[in-house]
Amino acid sequence: MGLGLGGGGGMAMINRNHVVSFLAGAALPTLLLFFLASDRVSEQLAIVSSWGSGGSSSAAAADHDLRGAGGDAAPPPAQQEKFPGLPELLPKVAMEDRTVIITSVNEAWAAPGSLLDLYRDSFKNGEGIAHLLDHVLVVAVDPAGFRRCKAVHPHCYLLHVKSINLTSATRFMSREYLELVWTKLSLQQRDCDMVLFRDPFRHIAVYADMSTSSDDYSAARAPLDNPLNTGLYYVKATSRSVEMLRYWQAARPRFPGAHDQAVFGHIKHELVAKLRARIEPLDTLYFGGFCEYHDDLARAVTMHADCCVGLDTKVHDLTDIAADWKNYTGMSPEERKKGGFKWTYPTRCRNSIGWRKPVHP
Repeated sequence: MGLGLGGGGGMAMINRNHVVSFLAGAALPTLLLFFLASDRVSEQLAIVSSWGSGGSSSAAAADHDLRGAGGDAAPPPAQQEKFPGLPELLPKVAMEDRTVIITSVNEAWAAPGSLLDLYRDSFKNGEGIAHLLDHVLVVAVDPAGFRRCKAVHPHCYLLHVKSINLTSATRFMSREYLELVWTKLSLQQRDCDMVLFRDPFRHIAVYADMSTSSDDYSAARAPLDNPLNTGLYYVKATSRSVEMLRYWQAARPRFPGAHDQAVFGHIKHELVAKLRARIEPLDTLYFGGFCEYHDDLARAVTMHADCCVGLDTKVHDLTDIAADWKNYTGMSPEERKKGGFKWTYPTRCRNSIGWRKPVHP
């Protein structure tokens, strides 16, 4: 089954078995994560390889890739069981091409009317993406979030985080916040402070090892000169991308007190120079956020509650966006052609950080 990367330019069709992950979310409590489309995302998930093609051949391929990436053998069984039960769960959620959609919550984000409900509803109200909800795995970081997930969604996984209490709406850049974002990076997933409108794969560059969202995008800049926020990112299933994710994790001690997105910003040039990684920003015309978006609902793919601090603030402004989308899709084709439709200005989110409109080169 092919993955459509056409639309808007010279992009080709590729097979989804060649894709590692389409992830979302960076700064907590920020958004979600998207697509985990391979059994070889990182050494922690190497054991998942056994479900991909029925046993030893897939496991051997994963071991080969991991050796090629870093020169080390695959992790011992004890390390492979870092996420117990996950290898058995993934095949139940996966599409025919082994794509899985992953997002994460805690009790606060999973509460009725909070981010999880907004996220799930966006699949149902989007254009041709309702079926993807059957392939969403919601990772809960606390038992209460897991119970709430089970009440509303068929596929839930409890990520055991024993070192700290992650139940509440964690304060930005607190010790709990930092522990959570780094724990979640080890599983390559994020929070669900995002809504979806259309299939995101249609706007991902085929040649990039990693495509990631930006707070402020301009095609006139060099790719890495755009402020990348890793709120949404896609990574191909290659030994280079596995090593890139390892390098990102390993860089944490070099920047004490920094969250995962900030560390990525510090090391992005190293990833290109040392690993020859090809990193491309995602255009905010399609992958908008409260930092920067376009009032072009005909091309909008996602909206991310970045440039925003506070769970209630995110929920309020994302609820407005979801209502805007329903109003837009309820219009007749003739009404849409007239144009003039604008997103509700995310006042609370932008005021929460004193946002100012960026100036493009």
